[in-house]
Amino acid sequence: MSFTASPAAPSSAAEPVAESAAESAVASTDGLGAAGPARQRTYQVRTFGCQMNVHDSERMAGLLEDAGYVPADGALADVVVFNTCAVRENADNKLYGNLGELKQVKAAHPGMQIAVGGCLAQKDRETIVSKAPWVDAVFGTHNVGALPALLDRARHNNEAQLEILESLDVFPSTLPTKRDSVYSGWVSISVGCNNTCTFCIVPSLRGKEKDRRPGEILAEIQALVDDGAVEVTLLGQNVNSYGVEFGDRLAFSKLLRACGGIEGLERVRFTSPHPAAFTDDVIDAMAETPNVMPQLHMPLQSGSDKVLKDMRRSYRSSRFLGILDKVRERIPNAAITTDIIVGFPGETEEDFQATLDVVKKSRFSSAFTFQYSKRPGTPAAELPEQLPKAVVQERYERLIALQDRIAAEENAKQLGRKVELLVTAQAGRKAGETHRLSGRAADQRLVHFSVPDGAETPRPGDFVTVTITEAAAFHLLADPAGAADYSLRRSRAGDAWDRSQADSCGAPAPGTAGKDGKAAVSLGMPSLPLRRS
Repeated sequence: MSFTASPAAPSSAAEPVAESAAESAVASTDGLGAAGPARQRTYQVRTFGCQMNVHDSERMAGLLEDAGYVPADGALADVVVFNTCAVRENADNKLYGNLGELKQVKAAHPGMQIAVGGCLAQKDRETIVSKAPWVDAVFGTHNVGALPALLDRARHNNEAQLEILESLDVFPSTLPTKRDSVYSGWVSISVGCNNTCTFCIVPSLRGKEKDRRPGEILAEIQALVDDGAVEVTLLGQNVNSYGVEFGDRLAFSKLLRACGGIEGLERVRFTSPHPAAFTDDVIDAMAETPNVMPQLHMPLQSGSDKVLKDMRRSYRSSRFLGILDKVRERIPNAAITTDIIVGFPGETEEDFQATLDVVKKSRFSSAFTFQYSKRPGTPAAELPEQLPKAVVQERYERLIALQDRIAAEENAKQLGRKVELLVTAQAGRKAGETHRLSGRAADQRLVHFSVPDGAETPRPGDFVTVTITEAAAFHLLADPAGAADYSLRRSRAGDAWDRSQADSCGAPAPGTAGKDGKAAVSLGMPSLPLRRS
């Protein structure tokens, strides 16, 4: 464990202030001033990175609320927590840029605290306090549960607190959690990773894989369902290697089948599997378990066998394509998405063409595409033949053009199909103009739909059945011709949404207050972009 302390700003009362361009939190006081009774301190968690980070942020919020903090809803918060990523490009620049924006804000509001956690905190450690001495607490991926204590200690000692553990102190799922959604939830089945991909720093930051016992996972899922959730997504760095710690290579397929026996659980998803460990029993479980959705995220990374070898990805393109063939044979309507890295060191034009060839054969419904960039501490950062930025950019643009065309063609095949959508709390960018609501099909495709005149408007968590009338590369549209082409199935999740809105002073959901274009409250599953550079 690493522990250090350094000077921090003195703690005192902070009066509410108006939101500035550099602030995206809420004003409140900490109750230390002379006037008025003590008030609960407010918090905001800002998340960068992957689904694991999003779920970790739910735990951070749960820990803070368990310690007596309340959410900040609009301007400057008493406590701002950054949950960081070390994988995305320019992750450190984004963090220090945000910290720089808050420096003067904090100086003007004594009592405000700033904490930094997550993967970049695990990696940079003392560097964060050195570069941003106005930070009050730094904690890593292995000791999320220490956050409230570190904040208290920083206030009491008037010193920044840094605490990094080298291994997990307690499995994160045992910590208090404030879910972002009442109808969908993340459930971690494992943490850490046993692979050694040369471009990835995650194993050194998250540690070796640790698996939860199946009974604990199923109990958490049951608790979510009891609270109204109808959808869960199983999370792990490599979900299909689940069971390695307790010696059961069929554990993941067994877990999927067990999810099928949970009454009221209508949709089960998982992310992300590894092609090298993806076995036929998982495909069988997907095909034979009705509530496991016809959707698969299968990271390709590269279509070149040479590059895959350099990446230490223990599969080759033929193996990858063979998995997709088996999935589509058993689940013909499956939508398959992927991750691809362009410009890995030593990638030739021939290697890149091999990636384009695999993309053409795979027919991905969407892809997360990345331009390779060095990650300090990874073997790939030391490889020779680092490619010029211009070459990587040009290849990236060609890949995007190809994948966009394929996505549009695959979406066009959905025209005329009747689909059941789980209505989400998020609205499309043009919802104010179109009055459309949004939902996710079973295959996770995003559908913006309209409610016919005179028909009942759904709540987030309800289900609607509509016919696809228009297709674009990144979404589908469904505009029913009349009430006969639209059906609504109210659900326990919709009831739970109503209860959550009543508990939070009745903030309107999209569509539930009429078609007035008012902004929606975003409480649903975190939305994922179709591609990133």
